[in-house]
Amino acid sequence: MYAISLGDDAELRPLEPWHAGEFLAHLERGREFIGQYIPFGTTETDLPSARAKLQRYADMRAADTGSLHGLWLEGTLVGGVLFLNFDAATGNCEVGCWLEPAATGRGLVTRAMRVLIDWAVEQRGIHRVEWVAASANRPSLNVARRLGMTQDGVRREAHPYGGLRHDLEVWSVLAPEWRAARSRAAHNDH
Repeated sequence: MYAISLGDDAELRPLEPWHAGEFLAHLERGREFIGQYIPFGTTETDLPSARAKLQRYADMRAADTGSLHGLWLEGTLVGGVLFLNFDAATGNCEVGCWLEPAATGRGLVTRAMRVLIDWAVEQRGIHRVEWVAASANRPSLNVARRLGMTQDGVRREAHPYGGLRHDLEVWSVLAPEWRAARSRAAHNDH
């Protein structure tokens, strides 16, 4: 229905239940890579389970508590960004991402996340945007850095996954910091 260009033949679009077939094909291509640090997509192995995952996020969007947004590269779904624990009343939310291997290293997540954070801060009045990732997930933490987030701390061995207990790093950006960084970037573009 609509798409936001991210340049380089990439688009950010809503990821909805009717995309289940495309979502499943994407997960099949990237399941092992995507599931290194998070269980996202690990249990979606057929059309009904893929549709159910997308429906769960569609229900969250309807309840204003979260949402999925797909990343399409040259017309193929290759990953996405999401809101979790979206709480407009308190002005807090969490953001996250996932990508299949073929789409990495292009800055897609950083560009898409800028769109999401701008919307959350400017349209919805979100004050604190949080990013949580395993300490070993360097690409994810690098996105948090590129977005100008600050590391709040490390939740040591808080995430039992894949037979290990992973440290989780918590990063965040506050609305005034986000606006100041965007203002500096706009000023530097002129």
